[in-house]
Amino acid sequence: MPERVKSMNSKSRSGKVGRGFRFVKGDMDGALFAIVVALLVIGITMMFSASYPEAVADGLSGTFYASRQLLFAGIGVVAMLIFSFFVDYHIFQKLIVSGSAFLIGIILLILVLFIGKEVNGAQRWLVIGGENGMQFQPSELMKVAIVLFFSLLIDRNSERMHKFKYGIIPFMAMLGIVDLLMVAEPHISGTIIITVLALTLLFVGGAKPAHFAILCAVAGVVLFAVVMFLIKVKGMGYFEVRILSWRDPFNEEYMKKETWQTCQSLIAIGSGGMFGLGLGASRQKYQYLPEAQNDFVFAILCEEFGFVGAATVILLFCLLIFRGFYIAAKAKDKYGMLVAIGLTMHIGLQALLNIAVVSNAIPNTGISLPFFSYGGTALVMQLCEMGILLNISRQAKLE
Repeated sequence: MPERVKSMNSKSRSGKVGRGFRFVKGDMDGALFAIVVALLVIGITMMFSASYPEAVADGLSGTFYASRQLLFAGIGVVAMLIFSFFVDYHIFQKLIVSGSAFLIGIILLILVLFIGKEVNGAQRWLVIGGENGMQFQPSELMKVAIVLFFSLLIDRNSERMHKFKYGIIPFMAMLGIVDLLMVAEPHISGTIIITVLALTLLFVGGAKPAHFAILCAVAGVVLFAVVMFLIKVKGMGYFEVRILSWRDPFNEEYMKKETWQTCQSLIAIGSGGMFGLGLGASRQKYQYLPEAQNDFVFAILCEEFGFVGAATVILLFCLLIFRGFYIAAKAKDKYGMLVAIGLTMHIGLQALLNIAVVSNAIPNTGISLPFFSYGGTALVMQLCEMGILLNISRQAKLE
C-alpha cells in the first residue's frame, strides 16, 4: 500500500490549506458531470411519463409530481455546482462538520420512530410543514453522513487501523446503533446499503483482513438475530410467503396481494421488447402498476424504451461507477479517496438493488432508483453527493 498522505495537512491547488468555502481551482471530471446530467434528464422525463396517470387519478394536475421533481432537480443542480466549485471537500475533515452530520442523522432516526409518518407499515418519513408538507427520510442523510464520518475516522486512525481496538470496535459500535434504528422503522434496504458502505470503507481503509472477517461474522450473527426476532413478531408464515411469492410471483395465491406490483412490473418489462412502445405509451402505468413514479419507474422505462433504453441507463450507471472509482484512484489524499469510493458505492449499490427488485431478481425491499424515482430530498442529496465527488475530481490528478 502506498505511504499514507497526511490529508489533514494537505493543501489545495490554490496553495492554501483547505478552509471549506472558497473557489476551488482545477478542472472537474467532465465525463462524470455529463453522465449525471444525462441520468437526471432521462430520470425526470421518465418520472413525468410514469407519474401523469397517478396524478390525474389523485385529482391533481397531470404535471404535479413532475413539476415538484423538476423544482427539486433545479435546487439539486445548484447545490451540486456549489459543492463542486465552492465547497472544498476537506471541510468535511473537520470533526464538527462530519461528526455533527452523523449525530444529527442519529437524532433524526430516533425522532422518526416517534413522530414519523407511516406508509405501508414502514415509519421512515418526517413531514415538514403540516400533513401535506415536504417529506424527508433521515436515512438519506445517514447514507451520506456515515460515508463522511467513517472516512474521517479511518483517515485520522490510518496508522492504527490494523489494531482491533481502533480499526473495528468503534466502527462496529456506531454501525450497530445505526442499523438497529434502521431496522426498527423498518428499512431493510437502507440497512443493507449503509452496512455495505461501512464495511467497504473499513476494508479499503486498511482494517486487518482477520479483523474484517470477524466483523463480517458478527454482522451475520446480528442479521440472523434480527430475522429470528421478526419471525417471532410476525410469524414464520410471513417469511414463507415472502420467499415463495418471490420465487413464483404469478401464482394466483400471491398475485392479488403480495406480488401484484412485481407482476405488473414484469409485464411492463416484457411488453417493451427490443425498442419499447414509445415515450408516454406505457399501459401498466394506468393504475396497474401502483405508484409507478416511485420505486418501479425503471419498469416503465423498459416498457416505453425497451431493452435498448434499459441497457442505455444501466450503461450510464456503470460509467458513473467507473468514473467515481477512477476519481478515487487519482484523489490527492486518502480522505478524498475514501469519500469518493463511499459516495460512488452508494449510488451504484442503490441502482443495482432497485433494478434487481424491479426485475424480481431479489424480493421487493422498497428502494428507489437514483435520479429517477420521485422524491425531492433524496434527489437533492444525491446531487450534493455528485457535487462532492466533482470537487474531489477538481483537486485530483486526472489524465
